[in-house]
Amino acid sequence: MPPPSARPAPRDAVHHPVFARFYARQSVAAERVVAPHRTELLHGVGGRVIEVGAGNGLNFAHYPATVAEVVAIEPERLLRGLAVSAALRADVPVDVVPGAAEALPVKSEAFDYAVASLVLCSVRDVPRALAELRRVLRPGGELRFFEHGRAPGTAMATAQRALDRTVWPLLFGGCHVGRDTVGALRAAGFELGPYRQVMVPAHGPRLPTSYCVLGSARRPPEAGPADLAGRSV
Repeated sequence: MPPPSARPAPRDAVHHPVFARFYARQSVAAERVVAPHRTELLHGVGGRVIEVGAGNGLNFAHYPATVAEVVAIEPERLLRGLAVSAALRADVPVDVVPGAAEALPVKSEAFDYAVASLVLCSVRDVPRALAELRRVLRPGGELRFFEHGRAPGTAMATAQRALDRTVWPLLFGGCHVGRDTVGALRAAGFELGPYRQVMVPAHGPRLPTSYCVLGSARRPPEAGPADLAGRSV
């Protein structure tokens, strides 16, 4: 069986036109709350960057001038079109291309940073997506993540699991609110850097969707057998 990098995703690997329209409106309306987290997420990023699940491109305005290039992967056609428009307004070069997180259409070890922002909650295969992110990062490269996360309390975590098993993914483009992002990163072989739980929004009632985690992880600097096996020729 060929490695994940040799199995390209179809051009429209994700097709949620109704949700995409809802997300395009809702994300802009929520930007007053979310924008500070985007700024924190991307602070200090530089060199070549790959962003998976770029959505409508709201991160683009937050990339610092130290970034040489952003390759933004977005599988949903409507959101990809909006991301292209956002890329034209960005202060750094952004190239928006189709593709899915589970089969990134780029070379191995090509990027200094990777960005996953509210996307790992909705990918179909989290281990495969993280394996791809690890593949495309250079050894020692850094992944920045801002994702939905599992609530610390038993009652809220139970509510999250109930939503994830029933209506939530169907209504919201495959989103899962209670995935263990930090545990998945460890299992994928990333070295965890600083991270913290954030509440979105910071004030008001706590909802199953409120719990997020923001931080960094890196690909270990020394490539092991698992890394070598996953590289494309």
